[in-house]
Amino acid sequence: MRRPFIAGNWKMNMDRASAIELAAGVAKATADLEDVDVAVCPPSIYLDAVVSATKGSEVGVGGQNMYHEPKGAFTGEISSAMLLDIGCQYVILGHSERRHIFGETDADINKKVKVALEVGLTPIVCVGETLPERESGETLNVIRTQFDGSLAGLSDDDMKKIVIAYEPVWAIGTGKTATPQQAEEVHLDLRKIMESCYNSEIAESVRIQYGGSVKPDNAAELLGQPNIDGALVGGASLKVDDFMGIIAGAK
Repeated sequence: MRRPFIAGNWKMNMDRASAIELAAGVAKATADLEDVDVAVCPPSIYLDAVVSATKGSEVGVGGQNMYHEPKGAFTGEISSAMLLDIGCQYVILGHSERRHIFGETDADINKKVKVALEVGLTPIVCVGETLPERESGETLNVIRTQFDGSLAGLSDDDMKKIVIAYEPVWAIGTGKTATPQQAEEVHLDLRKIMESCYNSEIAESVRIQYGGSVKPDNAAELLGQPNIDGALVGGASLKVDDFMGIIAGAK
């Protein structure tokens, strides 16, 4: 049985004091939590502080992005080794904001995924369609293209270490949410893609999160779907009570 996984993507929010307070609050609130994995992904400049604030807890920490090269003259970038060195377990790769604002391609993301796996980070690999793509009936084609490109060349063992996040771009930060049925349909399609590319064991074992305006009041219904294994949470992860309300929906 797949263990639910709730991750908070703080994006470009918080100051240092607020990041420490939020991280410590999540660590305290999840002290007695069982059967759900939890992670927070702060801005890179606060990773060290958040790792310290969650030390000794069950809360994992992840980066929001990384570069595929191990080191060198890449001003402004951070490497997989740096994330690992500072205490991260996870890294978000291929988020729609990285794809659509910063122009990252499936090939770019694929390089990062392979490097993350090499050093022992768990990649949370995002896929998702825009509103025009959904309205034109292209959702499955878009998801398949992103899956094939972003995860190209991975072995069976590599694939077992991946977390996938389905995030319909039209539902991120808009207040719109895919209905549980819409989300479940794409999650099921992703399992069918994995079965066709790998096998049924991998298709059934890989965790697929949903991301897109997840809130405490819709979390239980979304997370109650058979193929939705957790959530990649944006705005609602910036307050302890809201984040815990979503975690409660996964139990």
